[in-house]
Amino acid sequence: MNFMRLTILASAVLTSLAGAAQSQVQAQTTLRIGIAEDPDILDPSIGRTYVGRIVFSAFCDKLFDIDEKLNIVPQLALSHETSADGKEMTIKLRPGVKFHDGEPLDAEAAKFSIERHMTLPTSFRKSELASVDHVEVVDPLTIKLVLKTPYSPLIAQLTDRSGMMVSPKAAKEAGDKFGLHPVCAGPYKFVERVQQDRIVFEKFADYWNKDNIHIDRVVFLPIVDATVRLANLKSGGLDLIERVLATDIKDVRADSRLVLSTAPELGYLGLTVSIGNDKSKGPLSQSAKVRQALDLSIDREALNQVVFNGEFTPGNQWVSPTHPYYQKAFPVHGRDIAKAKALLKEAGVTLPVTVDYMIPKGAENEAVAQVVQSMAAEAGFDIKIRAVEFATTFKQAQAGEFQIFQINWSGRIDPDGNSYIFMRSKAPQNDGGYANPEADKLMEDGRATSNIEGRKAIYAKLTKILLDDLPIIYIYHRTLLIAHTTKLQGYKQMPDGLVRVVGLKFK
Repeated sequence: MNFMRLTILASAVLTSLAGAAQSQVQAQTTLRIGIAEDPDILDPSIGRTYVGRIVFSAFCDKLFDIDEKLNIVPQLALSHETSADGKEMTIKLRPGVKFHDGEPLDAEAAKFSIERHMTLPTSFRKSELASVDHVEVVDPLTIKLVLKTPYSPLIAQLTDRSGMMVSPKAAKEAGDKFGLHPVCAGPYKFVERVQQDRIVFEKFADYWNKDNIHIDRVVFLPIVDATVRLANLKSGGLDLIERVLATDIKDVRADSRLVLSTAPELGYLGLTVSIGNDKSKGPLSQSAKVRQALDLSIDREALNQVVFNGEFTPGNQWVSPTHPYYQKAFPVHGRDIAKAKALLKEAGVTLPVTVDYMIPKGAENEAVAQVVQSMAAEAGFDIKIRAVEFATTFKQAQAGEFQIFQINWSGRIDPDGNSYIFMRSKAPQNDGGYANPEADKLMEDGRATSNIEGRKAIYAKLTKILLDDLPIIYIYHRTLLIAHTTKLQGYKQMPDGLVRVVGLKFK
């Protein structure tokens, strides 16, 4: 009897140990990613947030992708060819690709996805694909995009949400609820989402590149406070975090258990001014001189030093000073309070100029706003900072419920992707309601011109207009700061700021 009891006890202990070992293995095959906000809708046609793009990269492959040097590389497509007149693009699709519901990604499905981006009433992709007249199916694995006019940024647009493919069957069945249970053709498939808490994905067994998927589950955890994100990374509660504070760089680099990955960002932080949508018709929206005065009151380099320890790049255009399309004839100017005050006097406004200044909640956003507030006060502005939950800021921005909206744009590889959707009259993300026919024409010309020198000449004229009108006051360009544990292997940071999970593994 005693022997039997010992045997049963030993068996129970071994079972317990095996269970613990199995749990440990399971824990090691779940990648936990701390993100700075809870994304908006997980529908590539409707989504408009940077953090949403990070989540999309885990489950929604695109026709094309980019590499570290910004070269465009195949993903769901194998190749593309543009006609001599620039009005047709033929795309060969990768064979054997399946959506998460088992449906094939063929030419009909690709046609459906692109047309959905173009025609869905709530789609933010319409302006990105505005030059596409229609999509033709050439054969089961080939589509042709027939354009109204030549459109040089098209291939670049297909490396992002406009190039994401969704299951026609799932999209038709779900209708406007598709974003609640999205079905794409990426490495992981959607499991569940609990708002403000977690978004869970599991490995897709039929993924076309499944040999490069080594982790079973990916969980995104929205944690607004960057200090809390870092603390969770250090304690082992997270495996990777995005948007490390610049002030925490030394701390991360000093920790032997952590790795810091960096890259210059393609985007910018800007102050979108409500010019056409300002219900109060305040001085800022009604006078370019008032906007110019605010611009001159800001010392970008001082802000960079105070808030970011000098790690970011001061800027005044929609691309950074290191970008090939940056207009060197219009460099970042210094602060000039005397000139700012003179412009306010010329504008004939009553001082102080009160401004409603909306920002997404977060310590870094608040720090930037407070520095701008302090600097602008010296020129004659009374800035009222209003911190709003991240997703809500976009709803208020679209409704015109702001005078300034401080927001980061993660950026695109083509300069059109940083300008057109924000400043073209009636473009979907033109939250400030800016409209200038001359600027509109230049933006259209920039899309229709293919050679770099020709486009740079067009953007030089556009830059002058926008720096006079200031629909967006550009402040700086971030350095992407991603930290992860040394246990996570294979991570590479791309300039688009996305977190790519293909190829990652735990050692």
